[in-house]
Amino acid sequence: MKQVIVDQLLAINHKFYHDFGDAFAATRRRIQPGIRRILSEIPRDGDWLDLGCGSGALGVEWAMSGMSGSYLGLDFSEPLLKEARSITEKISNEKLSIRYGMADLMDPGWDQPFSDHSFDGVCAFASIHHIPGAIHHQRIMRAISRTIKPGGLFIFSVWQFQNSPKLMNRVLPWETVGMELSELEPGDTLLDWRYSLPGQTEQTGLRYVHLFSSAELHRLAEEADFRIEDEFLSDGAEGNLALYLICRSIKKVS
Repeated sequence: MKQVIVDQLLAINHKFYHDFGDAFAATRRRIQPGIRRILSEIPRDGDWLDLGCGSGALGVEWAMSGMSGSYLGLDFSEPLLKEARSITEKISNEKLSIRYGMADLMDPGWDQPFSDHSFDGVCAFASIHHIPGAIHHQRIMRAISRTIKPGGLFIFSVWQFQNSPKLMNRVLPWETVGMELSELEPGDTLLDWRYSLPGQTEQTGLRYVHLFSSAELHRLAEEADFRIEDEFLSDGAEGNLALYLICRSIKKVS
């Protein structure tokens, strides 16, 4: 994929979160069933990194689940981070440290502060599918691998919107934004997003999403020295709106 196309796709999502950040945060204040399942299964203590932390719902749930150690949430959206800090500012204590920071996974140096295998686990729920380009998927997976201690966990989810007739009705042709399908990679999709806060007129936003296949995710994980330990579908009315993978780092660090 040409860099100019990557930049156009990123611009679509940056504009969305700039224009609709507050409205989007209002729709993400509950934890998805798949994430609840994950929280019930992972160790109760450890240092964790959350990539694409959004508006802080997971940070709150992390504390309410009785976790100890540390939780660091990263996101590139200032409106979402502002809400995250607001709703979790009084939760941190001597048992659990909750912090937030701004980072963009498309920045090649985002992992530099953590590249010494700092974390027992990393999670990335509904965030990696907004990254355009196979080469960047590979780079980011390898960067995540560098942040995790040997034997640590990487747990992530991606949309499977093809399982939802409602979402499939929101797929738009790439000509909507002046792009050609031939310029994109298989799975690249343009979706509209409709929501309004109380008292506001409904507006329509646009989001770029990459539809990952299971085989594609397996290949990316294995190339980054992860062993897949579990994989399941969850979320949505039919329980199949997101695909979750639980991976173990098998990289040896000298």
